[in-house]
Amino acid sequence: MTNKTKLIGRLAAGGAALLASAPALAQYSPNAPFHGKIGKTVEDTKTDYPEHNPVARLGAPNVVWILLDDTGFGVSSSFGGLVETPAMDYLAENGLRFNNFHTASISAATRAALLTGRNHHSSHMGRFNDDKFGTPGYDTYIPMENGTMAEILRENGYATFCVGKYNAIPVVDGTNAGPFNRWPTGRGFDHYYGFNPASGSGDQWHPLIYRDTHREPEDPQGRPAVIRLADEAINYIADLRTGSETKPFFLYFAPGTAHTPYHVSKEWVEKYRGRFDSGWADYSRRTLENQLRMGIVPQGTELAIANPDVEDWDSLPERERRLYARQMECFAGYMSETDYQIGRIVDFLRRIGELDNTLIIIALGDNGASGEGSRTGGRELTPKKEKDYIENELKLLDHYGDELTWPFYPTGWAQACSTPFRFYKKWADYEGGTHDGLIVFYPSGTLEKGGIRTQYTHVTDIFPTTVELTGSKVPKTINGYPQTDIEGTSFAYAVTSPDNNVKDRKTLQYYELNASYALYKDGWKVQFPNGAVNGMRKVCPDTDVHLYNLKEDFNEAHDLAAQYPGKVKELLKEFDKEARKHNVYPLKSGKNADAKNYPEVTRTHYDILTGARGWGEYPYFDGTLNKPFTISVYIDEGGPSDSGMLICQKAWALFVRDGKPVFVTAGGSRLVSDRPLPEGACVVKAVADHKPTFTSLTLFIDDTHVGNIDFKGRLNITGKSNAINVGRSWGVSVSGDYESPFYFTGKIFKASIDVER
Repeated sequence: MTNKTKLIGRLAAGGAALLASAPALAQYSPNAPFHGKIGKTVEDTKTDYPEHNPVARLGAPNVVWILLDDTGFGVSSSFGGLVETPAMDYLAENGLRFNNFHTASISAATRAALLTGRNHHSSHMGRFNDDKFGTPGYDTYIPMENGTMAEILRENGYATFCVGKYNAIPVVDGTNAGPFNRWPTGRGFDHYYGFNPASGSGDQWHPLIYRDTHREPEDPQGRPAVIRLADEAINYIADLRTGSETKPFFLYFAPGTAHTPYHVSKEWVEKYRGRFDSGWADYSRRTLENQLRMGIVPQGTELAIANPDVEDWDSLPERERRLYARQMECFAGYMSETDYQIGRIVDFLRRIGELDNTLIIIALGDNGASGEGSRTGGRELTPKKEKDYIENELKLLDHYGDELTWPFYPTGWAQACSTPFRFYKKWADYEGGTHDGLIVFYPSGTLEKGGIRTQYTHVTDIFPTTVELTGSKVPKTINGYPQTDIEGTSFAYAVTSPDNNVKDRKTLQYYELNASYALYKDGWKVQFPNGAVNGMRKVCPDTDVHLYNLKEDFNEAHDLAAQYPGKVKELLKEFDKEARKHNVYPLKSGKNADAKNYPEVTRTHYDILTGARGWGEYPYFDGTLNKPFTISVYIDEGGPSDSGMLICQKAWALFVRDGKPVFVTAGGSRLVSDRPLPEGACVVKAVADHKPTFTSLTLFIDDTHVGNIDFKGRLNITGKSNAINVGRSWGVSVSGDYESPFYFTGKIFKASIDVER
C-alpha cells in the first residue's frame, strides 16, 4: 500500500473524528495560565511559555474556495459549454468534476450556506440579504452560533483571506457606521478585499472596493475589478509566505463573475466576435453534444423542454439578433477573463511550490443562469421602453463591456447557459435554478485525475468536506458562542475514492425560494410552487405539483406525479418536516416576504462629512424615489476661481465650473448658476420640486436664487449600488462638462440631503 493510499484511507475513515470538539483558541483567547515560578531574580525564576495561538498540523493543505456568480451549468468548457475556460479545464482534468452539485438558487442564500455548512434558512438567509421578514429564517443575520469556515480554519492554525463578493451581511449593516461584527473580518477572516459585503453586484470598472472595513481609493490604472481582486489574492499569499514558510492558508475567492453588468476588457469581448450569431438554440444543441461526449450528462439525455418565455431566434429581427449576440459575446468574454485571473492564482501557487498541497474547490455558480434580463436584456420593460432600449444599446455595440455600458443578456441565453436544464436563477424548484458544476482539485488526496463524480451534493456539503480533507476540528464554542450542528454531508469519500463506484451519502435536501419549493430524497424530487408570482413566473406561471426520478431523468423531462401519487404525498410530508426543522415556514407566494411591520428607521436628513480625507461618501443612501429634496453643500473655502465636483451620484452631478455651480443629469438636463461662488464660505443648494409630469430644480448660493430649470420626469437620488460622493467624482462622468476624476479645488466641510417623506 502506497503512502498516498494510506493517507486517503485515513481521510475516508476519519470523517466523524474530524468533527470532534476542540478548545477555541485564536479568536476567544483568554490569558493562558502561567505554570512556571516567579522569583525575585532571574536565577530564582522558572519560565513557562504557554501556546497562545493554534498551530496547524504538519502538512495541512492550503484551501482555496472559488465561487462564480450567475453562471449556469452549460457555460464553462469544463462542463461542455462554449465559453473557453482553460484554467478551470486544467483543474478539472487534473482533479474531479462533480456533475450533481446544487445551490440555494440565489446569491446571498448560497453564500450563507457555503460559509456555514448549514442550510440557508438555518443561517437566517432564506432569500436575499435585504429581506425584512420577522421570522428566524429570513432576518438576514447569520447567527454567531453558525461558525464560518474561516472561523473553523483559523482555530486550526490557518491564515484566512476573503477576496471579492461576500454578500452575506444585512444590507442595513453595509454602511460606514457598521456594525462590523458580521463583516468578513468579524467572522473569521484575517483580511478582506472586495465589494461592500452587503452588495450583490455593481460597476466592475469603478467598483466600491473595501479593504477590511475601509473604502479603497479608485484604481489609478483603471482596471476592471477582477484583475484587482486576483492581484490582491496573490498579494495576501505572498505576504503570508514572507512571514511564515509553513502556515497554511484559506482563500475564499468570489469575483462576482458573471453577475451583470458584464464589464470586461475589450480584447476578451473581441475574442468571441461572431461566435454566437447562430443563436441560443444552436448553443444549447452544441453544448449538449459536448456534455454527452464528455460524459458530463448521462447518455440519452435530450434537450430540456423549452422555457415558455424564450423566443425563436430565427424569428427575431436582424437588429435584435445582432444585439443579443453581442450581449453573449460580452458575457463569454467576462467569463474567460475571470478564468485567466483564476489561472494566475493557480500559477502563482505552482511557482511557489504549493499547488500540489492545495485543495481547490470551484463552484461554477451560486445559482443557475440569470433570466432577470427578460426578453431583451433590459429586464422587464414595456413594449415602448423595449424599443428604446434596443435602439440605445445598438448605438453602444462598439463599447459593449466598457464603462459606458451595463450589459446583460435575455432569457434566451439564460436558457442556453442552463443546458440541459429548465429555467433559471430564483427557480428553486427546477434544476436550472440550482444545478451547477463543481470542480475539486486535490493532488495529494485523490487517486483519479479527470474523473467524473455523480454523487448528489449540495453547497452545504463543501464545508464538512473541507473540514475532513484538511483534518481540522470543529470547536464546540467559538468566541464563547456554542456551535450548532453542521447540516451538510461531507463528500470527501467521493473525492478520495479511486473511481465513481461509491454510493451517495447525501440522500435528503429541501429547496425553497420566494414561491418555489422542492425536496430531493433518494433520487426522487417533488416540486410544488406556492402561487404563480415569482419574478419571471408572471410570464411562466406554474402552480402544479411535479414529481421526477432524477436517477433516471437527469433534466426533469418526465413528470411522474400522476403516476405515483403516493410518492408525492410521502415527499410533501418530508418537506414539511424539513421546513419546520430549518426555519422555512411560513410559505410565501410573492416575490418578497411581507414586510409591512418591519421596524425600519426612515431618515429624512443625511449629513455626508468630508473629514480628513478631503472628500466624503454615502455608499448606501436609502432615500426615497420621486420625493421633493434639497441638496446642500457647505463650502469652507471657495471662490470664483475654483472648479470641481461638489456632490454627485450616477445619474446627476452638482459641480463648479469656472467658479459657477452647475447641475446636470444623465438625461441631458443642465442648469448653470447666473453668478459665481463668493470668496470664502458659502452654501450651494439644489432644491427639487416634483410636479406630476416634470421636475422643477432651483439653485441657490446661500439664500440667493441663482437659477431654475424644469425638465421632464423625476430625478432619482437613490440607488443602493450607486455611491453619493462629495468633493470628487469617480467613474463615468454624468455629462460632457467634466472628466472624472474631478476634485474640488476648494474645501468642503459637508453635504446634506433632506428628503420629504
